[in-house]
Amino acid sequence: MKPRLQLVPFVHRTTHRIGLYLEAAEPPLGLSQGEAHLLAHLAEAGPSSVAELHRAFAHKRSTLTSYLDRLEARGEVSRDVRPEDRRSFTVRLTRGGARTAARVHQHLADLEDRALARLTERDLRGFQAVLHALSETIDGHHSPQPRRKSP
Repeated sequence: MKPRLQLVPFVHRTTHRIGLYLEAAEPPLGLSQGEAHLLAHLAEAGPSSVAELHRAFAHKRSTLTSYLDRLEARGEVSRDVRPEDRRSFTVRLTRGGARTAARVHQHLADLEDRALARLTERDLRGFQAVLHALSETIDGHHSPQPRRKSP
């Protein structure tokens, strides 16, 4: 019998539930989870190139472009040609986008504050270590190693 997965299902389920949490926001945000996270990221990181957004989120390029197209059509972001490389764009929040991003950030901060109230600092550090290990393993494309059996 295969060992039960211990990390990925919980990360996946929680990520999905965060999306549902944002969808239930009142008044409605009118954004997909991906769009909401892009706006929140731009609010924290400031204007970013499409390549920087791709590195931050690892979306397929076509998915990222679709998110940006919809956000631009709604007036939440603008894409400006980068003077140093006219083949690329800088994505920035518009005034309306900054207001929407602030609402997204507030919803996420409220959720995080309520969750953190249930954890110790040690719990948080351990959780962050697990997420870093998953990310580094994915980024390094390490091949799966067989599980070591305890003696």
